[in-house]
Amino acid sequence: MLFYRCLMRLVLAPFVALLLLAAASPAAVAQTAPAAARAREIEIQAGIATYQPDATFARQAPATTVAVGRGVVTSADPRATEAGRQMLARGGSAADAAIATMIALTVAEPQSSGIGGGAFLVFREGRTGRIITIDGRETAPASATPGRFLKPDGEPMDFRSAVPGGKSVGVPGLVALAAEMHRRWGRLPWATLFEPAIRLARDGIVVTERLHRFTGFRTDLLAPEAAAVFLDPEGRPWPVGHLLRQPELAETLARIAREGPRGFYSGPVAEAIARAVSQARQNPVPMTLADLASYRVTEREPLCRPYRRWQLCTMGPPSAGGIAVLQVLIQLERFDMAGLGPDNPLSWHLLAESLRLALADREAFGADPDFVPVPVEGLLSPAYLEARSRLIRPDRAMAEAPAGTPAGLQASNTGPLADVPATSHLAAADARGNLANVTSTIEAPFGSGLLAAGMLLNNELTDFDLSPVRGGRPAPNRVEAGKRPRSSMAPTIVLDPRGRPVAAFGAAGGVTIIAQVAKTILAHLDWNMPIEEALAAPTLVADRRGLRYEEGTRLAGMAATFKALGHANVTAANLPIKGQAIARERARWRAAADPRSEGSSAAFGR
Repeated sequence: MLFYRCLMRLVLAPFVALLLLAAASPAAVAQTAPAAARAREIEIQAGIATYQPDATFARQAPATTVAVGRGVVTSADPRATEAGRQMLARGGSAADAAIATMIALTVAEPQSSGIGGGAFLVFREGRTGRIITIDGRETAPASATPGRFLKPDGEPMDFRSAVPGGKSVGVPGLVALAAEMHRRWGRLPWATLFEPAIRLARDGIVVTERLHRFTGFRTDLLAPEAAAVFLDPEGRPWPVGHLLRQPELAETLARIAREGPRGFYSGPVAEAIARAVSQARQNPVPMTLADLASYRVTEREPLCRPYRRWQLCTMGPPSAGGIAVLQVLIQLERFDMAGLGPDNPLSWHLLAESLRLALADREAFGADPDFVPVPVEGLLSPAYLEARSRLIRPDRAMAEAPAGTPAGLQASNTGPLADVPATSHLAAADARGNLANVTSTIEAPFGSGLLAAGMLLNNELTDFDLSPVRGGRPAPNRVEAGKRPRSSMAPTIVLDPRGRPVAAFGAAGGVTIIAQVAKTILAHLDWNMPIEEALAAPTLVADRRGLRYEEGTRLAGMAATFKALGHANVTAANLPIKGQAIARERARWRAAADPRSEGSSAAFGR
């Protein structure tokens, strides 16, 4: 009997502590009457009893994914990381290193990002301490109308049918973003930044396991021109170890290196892009030279909000990811996440509940602010987030997690969420205190499947709602000419109370980006994990589809607890996870890549 009482105290202590800390509403208190509470404790205990934590929670990151120096770079591919390191070694800035890295990713990780897509940048200036965010997201061409993805019967196309070919392609923004970064913060000549990528494309890259596997997933998507590059003569993915040369891409990169961004947005390259979209074998639609020539990046107001003693700065709309990451963390502020720790199933329950609320808002309100009023201030107001946080109960999952009603609300949307295993993140920092944090994408693996001038073209327009109407009203995230689709990308920088950089985080993987970035920040700041351990810690995603946890991790041992707490559709999943992080360590930087990926980090100067 004594043993049983001790066990009960041990098991229920976190719940009692949280119930005291949570200051539950009268309605919540009424639901935890003694008899009901006792039954609930027994039910939850049954789940917790099945979980046996290990001594060390995080999976240790291999040493090759971590680098420390006065300048650092981290990306999802070692060859791209090396391109950035070379720029630092030649006296380049963090911007130079980031540009060289993201251009090299076009060659080394073509299935995920590149010059045929777009990106978001969060930049911290070392000289002024300013945070600057630049939107290099793709735009819909002039031919795009709200009915772009409707079938003849008026019903929306399904995602799988909408992706291949021309309809899904937006005007690429990455080259324009690179040019803007170089204009503001570059130190090396523009052409120098392209040298590593041109060599990789000309001399060849070794096909990695990830590239081989992703090609196998998408052989049916690839247009003939793309298949000729990425498949062997029998139509099979090139095997791991094959030397893949991309001479047409090398020529395109050399042209942009010589001519600057006009070598992309006009002339032969622009003509090839317009022709590929307009004459696609599947879903052909007009894209004109004027569409390309008129593309411009946009500087957006950074979203900076306090979280405990830190300041988090991230990308604003059309990214809905930055808002969601801020919401997830701020909604958790009233809980003692540090005290609970990473081994407590309750920590992950609370994170899941906060994700559910944030992702519901993301669905409802995410859109391009140049076309639709997005209630950013309402979504991030302390009063609104306090009210949303009060919906989170330590002892029970919400039956539903609806979108809220923030101030400034004018419309609602219920667009679908997707876990897309593509996109790429990279970051670079230099000895002058500059920090470039970039998430880049062509959206789904291999984008639209179209190849133009050697580059894969994005399928970014399928990030719009495929139906222009939701609930009888125009969907805020509907397709419109010149509009930028909603995104989950969330490059985020953490500052200390004096405005000095603490860390930078980012991830790839569709809506899992939000979950990954929030989890990694939480693990680093609240659980005091080094960034490589924070990246390696397990990930879960919770939304209206249920709770999906990363298979093969310690979260599997918590599944019974999640079910006992009332979470629906608790399932193990092979989540698309790939992240990068940088942290400040006195006069040096520490960079890390997610050990699940093929990513790497490199440093220059000790």
